[in-house]
Amino acid sequence: MQAIILAAGVGERLGAATAGKPKSLLEMGDTSLLLRHCRALRALGIDMIHVVTGFSADLIDAEIATLPDPARIHRMINKDFRLGSVISLWTARDVLRSGEPVILMDADVLCDTRILARLAGTSVANCFLLDRDFDPGDEPVKLCVRDGQIVEFRKQLAAGLECDLQGESVGFFRFAPAMAAALAARCEEYVSQGLVREPYEEAIRDLVLGAPAEFGYEDITGLPWIEIDFPGDVARARDEILPRISA
Repeated sequence: MQAIILAAGVGERLGAATAGKPKSLLEMGDTSLLLRHCRALRALGIDMIHVVTGFSADLIDAEIATLPDPARIHRMINKDFRLGSVISLWTARDVLRSGEPVILMDADVLCDTRILARLAGTSVANCFLLDRDFDPGDEPVKLCVRDGQIVEFRKQLAAGLECDLQGESVGFFRFAPAMAAALAARCEEYVSQGLVREPYEEAIRDLVLGAPAEFGYEDITGLPWIEIDFPGDVARARDEILPRISA
């Protein structure tokens, strides 16, 4: 199994909270988000870790250099990091085509290590993580489930969409080799069609809607996590989430 961590973005919505650094270098306690992810993956036996960088890539390189055996963490640069995140995922296309299962992660998430362990150990070949305890609104990326299958994966839901279960996607995914390769192909289509400002979630959504029976989810409701997008998220991460996590 290999892992991809997407850490290329600027994090403009965080403003001064990042002090000009990538979001993945935000420190929670005395450890950056990026190092937390790398250590958690290694603890699960996942040593092939690929970090997609872009904005201030040199700072991320320096952070990775503080880890034991940093040469085993492969960095790849998305020079178009100001465009959509689909470009970052496309940058990691060779990993998606490696013939191995792949874990895909957003770098800007603080979470309990049990969440990542649930994903690594799941029997669901192509797996989302779903949290039923979320605040509805425009920002969360939502998962909608009907009759046991995922029927929508998006921030904005169509009016009248029927589902039995709705939750927020954590931003971590697991793909079987064939689906990972299909995701690479879909990203290639986005790039070739000039859809370079789209978020990578749209490419995943296309695969889900095309073959919903191939996907499933783990319900991680109750385990602490937060995606850090705004200054208020930083305060909540440090004051509310960090004291609750096992890391």
